[in-house]
Amino acid sequence: MQIVDAQVHLWGTGLPSNMSHWQITSFTPEDAIGLMDEAGVQGAVIHPPGWDPRSTEMALEAVQNYPGRFAIMGSVPLDQPASRDLIADWRKQPGMLGLRYLFLNDPARQWLHDGTLDWLWAAAEDAGVPIAALATNCLPALGKIAERHPGLRLTIDHMGGRGGTTPLKDHEAMTHMPELLALAKYPNVAVKATGAPGYSSEAYPFPIMHDYLHQIYDAFGPQRMFWGTDISKMPCSWLECVEMFTEQLPWLNDQDKRLIMGDALCDWWGWDRTA
Repeated sequence: MQIVDAQVHLWGTGLPSNMSHWQITSFTPEDAIGLMDEAGVQGAVIHPPGWDPRSTEMALEAVQNYPGRFAIMGSVPLDQPASRDLIADWRKQPGMLGLRYLFLNDPARQWLHDGTLDWLWAAAEDAGVPIAALATNCLPALGKIAERHPGLRLTIDHMGGRGGTTPLKDHEAMTHMPELLALAKYPNVAVKATGAPGYSSEAYPFPIMHDYLHQIYDAFGPQRMFWGTDISKMPCSWLECVEMFTEQLPWLNDQDKRLIMGDALCDWWGWDRTA
């Protein structure tokens, strides 16, 4: 069973702007590889963080230096007209799988509603470029986008939650779940089950989160539910993040685990780790 983490941040300089991340000045590909090997994680998708201006360059180097271990979900500036010309060839960059954006605050949040980003959805659909989004308060808007662009593969980040940008824990962190589950009717929407331990005030294996993971599984199925960590925000080890799914969720059978732990993600985002 291949184990592929749907989201990690790697950086070489600067402190994370999101205080829930480890407040260290670097977490490099070399650091990550050591921890991944300890936990039996074969691959990880890097989401270059904005606090390090060189993070995308670092990610591209990691793809080259560690074949099959890393891929990238990058970004283009949404407020620059020149970005529109980049989408068609986006996936020609080594290891680049797609695009990822945060829509938690204005003006980006408003752009989901007012048509400003219509060019992005259309261009990504035409080019076969998947998009991942952190958009907790705008999930219905993403549903409308998915309906208008059935060929666009959208992925909702962090179980639909805010991914550590608020102090809310346990049930209070999951009040968005009805809106998330409503998106399951769109076959082109998937969910990263990333960061579950970070939403919990409990110790491993974080039992309150199990019910919410089960709800996502029931709604989206194992083909559209992707394990991952966002490891630099987790209150536990990478191995415990793995075993929370592989050992502590008895309702997952072996085929479910193969899909959720890596196969489904690689298929959804088009990552051939053997290439």
